[in-house]
Amino acid sequence: MSLHFADFAADLSYELVPDQVKNLLRRSTLDTMGVAAVAAKTQLSQIVRDFAAAHWCAGPSGLTARPLFDGRSVSAPGAAFAGAFTVDSIDAHDGYTACKGHAGSAVFPAVLAFADGLKSQGRMPTAEEFLVALAVAYEVSYRAGLTLHGTAADYHTSGAWTAVGVAAAGGRLLGLTRDQIRHAAGIAEYHGPRSQMMRCIEYPTMLRDGVGWGAPTGVSATLMAQMGFTGAPAVTAEGTEAAPWWSDLGERWEILNTHYKRYPVCRWAHPAMDAAHDLMKTHGIKPGDVARVRIQTFRYALDLAGHDPKTLDEMTYAIVFPVATMIARGKIALEELTEEALGDPVIRRLCAVTDLVETEHYTKISTRQRWADVTLYLTDGREIQSEPRTPKGDPEDPLSDQEITDKYHLFADPVLGEERSGQIAALSARFDQLAEKDLAQFLDLVLSSQ
Repeated sequence: MSLHFADFAADLSYELVPDQVKNLLRRSTLDTMGVAAVAAKTQLSQIVRDFAAAHWCAGPSGLTARPLFDGRSVSAPGAAFAGAFTVDSIDAHDGYTACKGHAGSAVFPAVLAFADGLKSQGRMPTAEEFLVALAVAYEVSYRAGLTLHGTAADYHTSGAWTAVGVAAAGGRLLGLTRDQIRHAAGIAEYHGPRSQMMRCIEYPTMLRDGVGWGAPTGVSATLMAQMGFTGAPAVTAEGTEAAPWWSDLGERWEILNTHYKRYPVCRWAHPAMDAAHDLMKTHGIKPGDVARVRIQTFRYALDLAGHDPKTLDEMTYAIVFPVATMIARGKIALEELTEEALGDPVIRRLCAVTDLVETEHYTKISTRQRWADVTLYLTDGREIQSEPRTPKGDPEDPLSDQEITDKYHLFADPVLGEERSGQIAALSARFDQLAEKDLAQFLDLVLSSQ
């Protein structure tokens, strides 16, 4: 007999969360905080945090919380709104390929908003409860996402299904009944942003992956259900049509399919970026040696294109420019997320000589993984082609703990300073085992202004 998602959310205990899942959530905590630290420097983040401070304040009886790396007090939905947009403004956070999107960018800002809001009222959750809420949010989000993609023809953003997971986790943290959790999830699903992902890819702007509205929708839905508002059922979480994706809930963990990114751009570009990087390194090729580039990949990735990005948003949803950057510079770090890098003449030349080609085979097999290969045509007449590649960081080829740590410090240290960055890293590594004062310190470190 399958476990109902509301029972899972209400009854899951820390002891029932497998050690493998606990370890993954620690990795995601560190990874997401590093992304959030550098992302808080973006124009997008500044706009949404200022918007929340001006227009999304808490009432006298509401939960008051702080957005990631901001420090100002707003409502819990406002903190989730600003935090989710912030994490999503740098496309370097974790995800799940079969869901075609990301949970952590919505889950962490929302769960942090609940925790900080409860802390402001003197009833902060324990560290173990904090981890259980993250586990519920991720697992319900992923399964709702798989259900949505399996039952709807359109490609919806992550905000559509993360809203459901956030509501389930919020219901757990606020002590809602099972029936109230059902209503919270239903409200979140109904009002969640079923925004069109391909529109954002074809016309890149600050809209991103929908989590900026999915996270606050989930938080608001929880608070509304607590007050008696009804909205069940969430059709991506219960009912006959959804059943195939929920039949083993509590027995098998979709969370373990989480992948991590090496680079702060759309994951569809990553296998080609890895291939180009390795060809350059293995064969000792210099950027000036490359006369022409061919990228073979799957259908959706062609829509990234990106021969001539004008903004950071356009570069994030591109494939040609990031691959050219890897050929020219061998990395995409903070220095590459600048106006100067967008105008780099070496990168621009490589973009102009890059062909982007679909292969039917890659389109067919790019379901739970994304595939590509790269051919470099050199000025001396040689043609060097990579093997077919999937991105480093998939569960089948994971980033090591050290690689996750190195990525975190690459992003966080220049922004936060080594002392504060190191404190966050140390607490993230054991966040579920912290005493109350240490968990409060962790919240202060990641929610106070930079």
